[in-house]
Amino acid sequence: MIGKKDLEHMAWLSRLELSGEDKERYTPKLNSVLDYFSELDEIDTDGIEPAYHVLPVSNVFREDEVSVPTCSLSQEEALSNSPKKQDGFFKAPRMM
Repeated sequence: MIGKKDLEHMAWLSRLELSGEDKERYTPKLNSVLDYFSELDEIDTDGIEPAYHVLPVSNVFREDEVSVPTCSLSQEEALSNSPKKQDGFFKAPRMM
């Protein structure tokens, strides 16, 4: 059974600010949720395999491959639309 102090502590951990009215309203609701979990605990699950996923999961990773670009820009083409360039590089404002 969760009391108002427990609810206040959970709200503080969750960084939630609850009014007195909220505490009155949510304490019984939270207790009803926990009561439902108690009912679920009473179900006989002997012989039932745990289901970690609803659907079968398989490895979706691909093999690592070196990819060689078929076409790339030359340095001159890459810098052609740059408003400022210096010594073959993009020139950007100095950051402090």
